[in-house]
Amino acid sequence: MGEHVTTGELAKALVRLARREMSDFANAAPPWRMLVLSGPAPSAIRTELERLRQGDPARGAALLSHRFTLAGDTLQLAPGDSIWARPAPSRRFAAALHGFDWLTDLLSVKDAEARQFARTLTDDWIEQFGHWNWFAWSPTVTARRLRAWLAAGPDLLADDDAAAEARRLGALGRMVRRLRRALPLMENNRDRLHAVTSLALAAVSLDLEAGVLKDANAALGAVLKSQILPDGGHVSRNPQAAAETLVDLAVLDEAAARRGVALDAEVRRALDRLAPFVRFCLITGSDLAAFHGGGEGDSRAISAALTLCEAGRRSFNVAPHSGYQRASAGGVSVILDGAGPPPGAHAAESHASALAFEMATPGGKLVVNCGWSEDQPGSWREPVRATAAHSVLTLEETSSARLLQPGWKRRLLGPRVVSGPDPVKARRNEEDMGIWLEATHDGYRKRFGLSLRRRLFLAADGGDLRGEDGLFRPVEDGPPEDPEQRYTFAIRFHLHPEVRASLSRDALSALLVQPNGEGWRFRTDGGTVRLERSVYLAAGAPPQRSTQLVVSGDAEPYGGGDRPPNRVRWAFQRLGRMGSAG
Repeated sequence: MGEHVTTGELAKALVRLARREMSDFANAAPPWRMLVLSGPAPSAIRTELERLRQGDPARGAALLSHRFTLAGDTLQLAPGDSIWARPAPSRRFAAALHGFDWLTDLLSVKDAEARQFARTLTDDWIEQFGHWNWFAWSPTVTARRLRAWLAAGPDLLADDDAAAEARRLGALGRMVRRLRRALPLMENNRDRLHAVTSLALAAVSLDLEAGVLKDANAALGAVLKSQILPDGGHVSRNPQAAAETLVDLAVLDEAAARRGVALDAEVRRALDRLAPFVRFCLITGSDLAAFHGGGEGDSRAISAALTLCEAGRRSFNVAPHSGYQRASAGGVSVILDGAGPPPGAHAAESHASALAFEMATPGGKLVVNCGWSEDQPGSWREPVRATAAHSVLTLEETSSARLLQPGWKRRLLGPRVVSGPDPVKARRNEEDMGIWLEATHDGYRKRFGLSLRRRLFLAADGGDLRGEDGLFRPVEDGPPEDPEQRYTFAIRFHLHPEVRASLSRDALSALLVQPNGEGWRFRTDGGTVRLERSVYLAAGAPPQRSTQLVVSGDAEPYGGGDRPPNRVRWAFQRLGRMGSAG
């Protein structure tokens, strides 16, 4: 991919920014706002949405005690304080608060007090922000809030107090009108997909004018066609993005069928592609592999969505458009990242993870990437995008992809990846003895003159995963300028937090024990193995302490990567039951 953003991208972003600023300025004026946001309010919910996302009762109970933990920050309110009057500790906290991301957790507490508190918080928000606020009514935050209110259904929107119910439905109608007008202001990224889906959910579940469904259908068809790849992945290469889209579309499709309204044909095509891809990415059967800004995902919601999608039973081992390879045998699964960062705006959350892999056994995840969750503190976001946060080789402690540096361009375009391995090549070979995966990337070629090759072999019984990492100088590059130069590398294998690791006496191997007592031996010909601290963020907040295996060496600036010191071989081999790791 290119090493810098183009003038055309900057120009388009500046135009979008100018249009958003003009829109916010106009909406701040009551006469204009009355003209564009006023209109008939929905009279009631016509079709309740399936609640595939169930929420967390423990977090709901914390909310009842006036403790708000959002996006890695916490606000504890004193009795009588209003959350809407307190300064937010971060912009991400404010977005989650005004987006009502917490509402599902609160309503998962099944008692009247939780329901009444949800209604009180909603009414207070309407009182203070229900007509306009530049942040709370931004398209992205509005879409989150609209989705949350619709998912809450009668628990939030119905009330014995007719005036209170009318106020909530009136605010809901203003959100729909705001989002419908704001769609052209949004970049074609995940936020736009989320906003369009939210608008379609509103059109299906509420009694709105017919034009809303028509506009939502057209926008949804276009955004799905541009963002859902032929193999079912999301263009961002984030497995969790695909899973969340599957959940949203499954809810929408089911509600439309009950209401008797027709959706754009692209919705069904997207569901037919998304479901098999999500199954492909469920490395443990319930948890997603953590790549490119995603985490383990909501296993209950994903399972429920897959149940609604009959097409989800189709299976495959290669996702060529999304760039992943999967090998499965004997209850063991390995997923390899065999592609570079996605293009443009879709790289705003992507990681420098080319050739990284995750491995799961019947005992759960064994080898992982650090991953990410939106519930985590923002201070972790940039570090876990680096190559060192993934189970792959890092050269000179440098990431294989580079983020847009802080400055006006980053403020305009976001923290996207602007350079990375291109091309990344991957291939597979399946034999009776097992499955071979091989991939290469050139993310270090320009700076250090070396490319990386990784080979994996998973035995047919699943009991032996062997790997080989080699650094080689492409023949066409000629000899290096300084043959005596040496480059330090480290091969990292991040372990799941529930895995217990211990080194052998000679530090040439390590014993790994999973929670079910299953034991694995890690060994290598690359010298001593180190155990170092790591962190796992893919399962949600708070960050979990974990361990990583590290094998280091010094590479020569030439050669084919087929002999030491530029080649390191390693293996994970099953030993049987070793006793509990708890």
